[in-house]
Amino acid sequence: METWAGSCPGLHLSLGIWVMIAALTPGNAKAEITCASCPSPVQLHLERLELGLRTGPTEEPSAPKFKELGVADQNAGVDEDQETGVASVEDLSPFPQDVSSDGVRTEGDTPGRSGESNRASVEEEREPLMGEGASALRRARRSGAEFAEFGQSRWTGRGNTRQDEPKIASSTFSLTGDSAHNHAVVYWSGQNSSVILILTKLYDFHIGSVTESTLWRSTDYGSTYDRMNDKVGSKTVLSYLYVCPTNKRKIMVLTDPEFESSVLISSDEGESYQKYRLTFYVLSLLFHHTEEDWALAYSHDQKLYSSVDFGRKWQLIHELTLLHISTMGQEGPPLQRTFQPHSINQYVTCRAQMCTEANRNYPFPGYIDISSLVVQDDYIFIQVPTSGRATYYVSYKRDSFIQIKLPKYSLPKDLHIVSTDEKQVFAAVQEWNQNDTYNLYLSDTRGIYFTLAMENVKTTREGNRLQPVMYVYVHQVAGIKGMLIANKREDNQVKTFITYNKGRDWRLLQAPATDLDGNDIHCILPFCSLHLQLQTSENPYLSGTISTKSSAPGIIVATGNIGAELSYNNVGMFISSDAGNSWRQIFEEEHNVWFLDKGGALVAVKQPSVPTRHLWVSFDEGRQWIQHSFSSVPLFVDGVLVEAGAENQIMTFFGHFSHRSEWQLIKIDYKSIFSRKCIEEDYQTWHLHNQGEPCVMGQKQIYMKRRPGNYCMLGKDYSRILSAESCICRAHDFECDYGYERRGDGNCRPAFWFNPSTVSRSCSQGQNYLNSTGYRKVVLNNCTKGVKEMYTARKQQCPNRPPKGLLVTTKNGKLTANLGSNITFLVHLDEGDSLRTNIQLDFGDGTAVSYSNLSWTEEGIKHVYKSAGIFRVTALAENTLGYDTTTLFLHVTCPVEHVQLVAPFVVIRNKEVNITAVVLPSHSRTVTYFWWLGNNTEPVITLDGSISYTFANEGMHTITVQVAAASTILQDTKIVAVKEFFKSLLLSFSPNLDEFNPDIPEWRQDVGRVIKKALLQEQLLVAVFPGVPTAAELFLLPHKNQSEGKKKSEEELEQASGVIVSALNQNLVEFELKPGVRVIVYNTQLTLAPLVDSSPRHSSSAMLMLLSVVFLGLAVFLIYKFKRYTFIFCHYFPLATARSKVSGELS
Repeated sequence: METWAGSCPGLHLSLGIWVMIAALTPGNAKAEITCASCPSPVQLHLERLELGLRTGPTEEPSAPKFKELGVADQNAGVDEDQETGVASVEDLSPFPQDVSSDGVRTEGDTPGRSGESNRASVEEEREPLMGEGASALRRARRSGAEFAEFGQSRWTGRGNTRQDEPKIASSTFSLTGDSAHNHAVVYWSGQNSSVILILTKLYDFHIGSVTESTLWRSTDYGSTYDRMNDKVGSKTVLSYLYVCPTNKRKIMVLTDPEFESSVLISSDEGESYQKYRLTFYVLSLLFHHTEEDWALAYSHDQKLYSSVDFGRKWQLIHELTLLHISTMGQEGPPLQRTFQPHSINQYVTCRAQMCTEANRNYPFPGYIDISSLVVQDDYIFIQVPTSGRATYYVSYKRDSFIQIKLPKYSLPKDLHIVSTDEKQVFAAVQEWNQNDTYNLYLSDTRGIYFTLAMENVKTTREGNRLQPVMYVYVHQVAGIKGMLIANKREDNQVKTFITYNKGRDWRLLQAPATDLDGNDIHCILPFCSLHLQLQTSENPYLSGTISTKSSAPGIIVATGNIGAELSYNNVGMFISSDAGNSWRQIFEEEHNVWFLDKGGALVAVKQPSVPTRHLWVSFDEGRQWIQHSFSSVPLFVDGVLVEAGAENQIMTFFGHFSHRSEWQLIKIDYKSIFSRKCIEEDYQTWHLHNQGEPCVMGQKQIYMKRRPGNYCMLGKDYSRILSAESCICRAHDFECDYGYERRGDGNCRPAFWFNPSTVSRSCSQGQNYLNSTGYRKVVLNNCTKGVKEMYTARKQQCPNRPPKGLLVTTKNGKLTANLGSNITFLVHLDEGDSLRTNIQLDFGDGTAVSYSNLSWTEEGIKHVYKSAGIFRVTALAENTLGYDTTTLFLHVTCPVEHVQLVAPFVVIRNKEVNITAVVLPSHSRTVTYFWWLGNNTEPVITLDGSISYTFANEGMHTITVQVAAASTILQDTKIVAVKEFFKSLLLSFSPNLDEFNPDIPEWRQDVGRVIKKALLQEQLLVAVFPGVPTAAELFLLPHKNQSEGKKKSEEELEQASGVIVSALNQNLVEFELKPGVRVIVYNTQLTLAPLVDSSPRHSSSAMLMLLSVVFLGLAVFLIYKFKRYTFIFCHYFPLATARSKVSGELS
């Protein structure tokens, strides 16, 4: 089983990254669900969550994206059920320079016995992901290995002998002129069609786009090809090729958007094309699963389009669509998707041609996390936004969503859907205390209740920050129900385990008894065992490190090693022909192995890093291998397409003779290696077993296999299963139910956190429920009778019980809401008769509602608050046996638009002063105030907008306040002078100033600069108040170097103020505002104390300040020396200054 995921998810639920059961999924730091199982290639590439529909045709290159690929059961070729094939090849590296001219190695005639192992050095640099309909068959970086030439021989693993080699009909075709092209997409429709299409491209890594392309077409199964550029336009640069999955004669080819945005459409298997202009740039394309002319297109600017005439016309469905699109249903081109208006993600379903708001459905009532929608088989998974723990929901068969139940304290950091193709869900979960491993969980049929199958499964992370890749090393053996192979970390060692009952029981793999030379291997369990590498190839036309096939049950071919733990050194190729019970070594070097003839034959070719002219074929499940030549010149094999048509025996090799050569396509008709079609006498029976135990998954299964040495063809109608008989149920047919754990004695007991007496609230008096025995039957297990009745949940009558476990939450899970918004409350009850329990909800603002039973609250209880504040929301559940209550405190806020800090300009040392933060608008709200006072580094936090403070030291002190309301934080700052004593004057101006006062900060700043120019001899601080009539305040402070006594200083301060007052009273202070407009400054009042405490005039001015929209608070300091004192004109806003008649007296 092979699965995909990602950002299918951050369920962190992204198109096109491998998840394996050898699973490769996009991973994220946050909890995320990703998935994409591989029941069919269309799901393999379209169900990637990170879970984002971002991996379409504009991204170079990736795995195949549509069903025609036919990559099933981890076999790098096309399954006979698919009858299709697509390959993609790219040239990434140079040809080795140390290879002899004749390409012949002088050492070793046997496969896997070369002088030294030459493993592929895979190119690290990757192109961006490509779209559906293409697969990246990447050429590995050549390691400089010598060529190997094998004679015509039969290889048994213990020496070799010579005999006549059966001839294989083959033909080679070079794509002349494409030697520079480094990427190719090969399409073979199957269904007895002889047409093959190849699109080669030159992808420039420096500029990140395709610069050249050639389209080739063959009508004779690949013997010859015609260049089709004249049919599509000689200067047209093509990027991707798509084939309709329901009508293989219909083809779409997209042009590269760097040159033009068009689609070329063919209805005759690519013989002719019609070009249609597009108004958008296609990022990804998806065809309907039944209607051949229906398609969905996702654009680079996150818009979703639909077509019902195979791409000739497109209709915009919705903008800002994200993540996942999927077709389902039979009546129209329905789609399901998520979209993101204003950063709010919702799961929406609608008909593609009727996706207006009125026709949309919202299967999940709340919001979901971005990249968190997975649609796979009968299941839909989502992750809801939470502030801490991740919460996941599942919908089974498109029913309502139910929260997924993992063990209470698993506390997942990350979750990936690995598989859904055996009537249950396999999930890899990284728990709170795990870093480089995941736990494997299995669900019940509905995908709700998960139990642990294996702890600490080996994982690795690759890729980069934008495209992280996670491998989960679990492989589901194709063709054998319930059989898994996994790599588990144990005591800092990684070991391979196998299970035959979906993880209920695991054991190590028994190593082969002898090596290739027949020498005994002393490997004793549990200290030594066989360990396998469980990686499927990123290139679907190379077999990867493990291969199984549903049409060849029981045969497992894998790369591995023998020892105490898994190692990547001294590896070999191993095979099991009895479903993992026993193993044999077949090669000492890594090979790609494919299944031919319904799995009746195996073909092996060395890894792509080693050029070869030969392939090896086995008819007896790897015991003997026959060598065949398929090329006169050693070829770097980049991929093999196998069994594209059911009525022919053709496979195609793709590769290069060197990095400078053209693409080489070698067509091989392997029909000649079979002497005849198999008859009844050519078969023998094989009993599936688990170390001698004939009952596997509750059945005795008998299969037919071809007798070793019979070189006959199985044929299209061959069926392997001969009979299947149910077994008597025993303990190993049952796993622990949710909430139970297996103890040392093998029995399932309740976990410490689980209460087995809990009954669902949906269980009403008079009804029945199933009371768990602590066990549940392994899904798809077919056993009968025996202990089945003892272990199966028992039907019992629902008890009448008081309510318990009442919980009230908001729909979005938040404890804050904006004033005037519609808030939905959800009420949950763990226990109690939901149909006979009254529910009351008090919103805390004087209103309350009551419901006769809980069923009326399933859609949520809506309420709108008309004032801001903190409200106590109380829920009460009550029936005849008792009651339960719960409380929620909800913060209802309104937006904060402005904050102004109101504080005295000058204060007396050691005298308490009041400081206020005025917030606008002035609605009642929940606001948090953060005060930084007296140059302190840590804030004082209050819920009140006023604070009292005493300054202990003289000098200039900064006061800062921050106001936090909901997600808004505003700040204001003032500077306060702290003195032992001071004098202050209130100033007014001639009325003509008010005529030109727009009451904005900028005006006060400009007027301040004029006054400053006129009074350059001294420093003055003036505070000009907002509003009209225009007013200001002048502060007269002791000189900072004043050393005389306080009494004498006060006397001198009186004298200085007298001079200023006299000048003001005689109208000697004036300035010119504009030509012909002179403004006179007057004295209003003189005090000895801060006016903020006692002056009515000041209080009036303060009220004017509250009306100002913007407060800058930066003062211009114009200080005038008068003997030993300082006049400080202090203003909130820079006051205009001008030459004054009083300047001469102040000198």
